[in-house]
Amino acid sequence: MKLFTRKNRPFSMVLGIVLISMLLAACGSSAGSGVSSGSSSSSSSSSASSANGKGCKKVGVLLPETASSARWESEDHPLLVNGLTQAGFQVDYNNAQGSASAQLTQAEADLTKGDCILILAPNDSAAAAPIITKAKAQGVPVISYDRLTQTKDLNYYVSFDNQRVGQLQGQYIADHYTQYAKNGKVNVVMIDGAQTDNNALLFSKGAHSALDPLYSSGKLTKVYETFTPNWDNATAQTEMEAALTKQQNNVQIAYVANDGMANNVIAALKAAKLNGKVLVTGQDATVAGIHNILAGDQSMTVYKAITKEANAAIDLVKAISAGTSTSSLTNGATTATSDGGNIPSVLETPVAVDKTNIATTVLADNFVTKAQICAGLPAGTDGIC
Repeated sequence: MKLFTRKNRPFSMVLGIVLISMLLAACGSSAGSGVSSGSSSSSSSSSASSANGKGCKKVGVLLPETASSARWESEDHPLLVNGLTQAGFQVDYNNAQGSASAQLTQAEADLTKGDCILILAPNDSAAAAPIITKAKAQGVPVISYDRLTQTKDLNYYVSFDNQRVGQLQGQYIADHYTQYAKNGKVNVVMIDGAQTDNNALLFSKGAHSALDPLYSSGKLTKVYETFTPNWDNATAQTEMEAALTKQQNNVQIAYVANDGMANNVIAALKAAKLNGKVLVTGQDATVAGIHNILAGDQSMTVYKAITKEANAAIDLVKAISAGTSTSSLTNGATTATSDGGNIPSVLETPVAVDKTNIATTVLADNFVTKAQICAGLPAGTDGIC
């Protein structure tokens, strides 16, 4: 006797398909636990994203450029990647090489790959805002690193007190300008950073807070000021050359926002045989900057302990991933964005450095080595080399 007729054959076919599907699903599940780590990772990162970073183990690190300062690749890159890796995170690293559009593309790729926390040092503080918008849509928290991203949707900001950086530079000029006066005149050239970088605006604001009273009183005369697109060092040299031409070399002070640009400003001064005769500021305490101070061509720099900054970002990542409070890390500090946001912030303290405290700051912290900063200088220079 036949169990199935032509009429009930469709039911038997459906039943067979269901049984085969169940068997294949079981095999796929078994294979996934041992082979398909990619799909497993994607699933976990997706769930971490929806939880605003809780449980996240995949972090995207996006740095801005390499042209203006050596710090991004020599310091921040290894500190962030190694620190996060040692803490158990998988890291996708990118450098935008000075392109805001490239950085957006890199961020989109990180989000597509399932990165569930981003550390972003924006190349352009305003143009990077869409990165935050896209990350927020996927539940991915973003830590703006060193440079503020101008949007209230940003989750955290880790940097230094950047207005204080400018104040330190300006105050150094205020404290030492009389040593450089020529026939009672003190003419000041100001070469600021990139206007698209919020930090450059803060540095300039801080410097002006110390210098404007001296301009108003006539003790200093500002003869030239410009922002430098993309912090380009070669452009800074061109700017200094233009200022020297305009003033017929009658310049006593060069406020320069960072060491990279200061190095090229010094090149312009050397060509005019003015190096060592003009007070030159800087920032970042780079090897070149400290070397120029010891050589007598640069007067000061500002030391920002990048290790502290990187560690603060890593601590935030760990807290976000663990789902624990970040209030003890930010201590109630906030930073205002241009659209009315108040972003929880970790702001480290900058330190002014000149010949008098190189040994107790950057050398003591092993931020630079004696061999690096003394290369090519006579033994015994300033009691350091």
